[in-house]
Amino acid sequence: MPFPIKTCIVCGEEFELRPDKPGFANRCWDCSVNDEPEAQGGTTASDALDNVSEINAERRKAIRDLLYRKDS
Repeated sequence: MPFPIKTCIVCGEEFELRPDKPGFANRCWDCSVNDEPEAQGGTTASDALDNVSEINAERRKAIRDLLYRKDS
């Protein structure tokens, strides 16, 4: 069974989507390797997890305040 042919959204070239190649499903191998978020100086995984945990903590606090506030 042949691999599906996809078109890269970055460069527009057609490529075979192979399961053993890492990268994005809508980008060719060259564009996936050259355009990783870590290579651009983006946030790291630990920074993203810290931000998510802080957001979740604030969300829990807001819900708790709404549920248990005393109406006068």
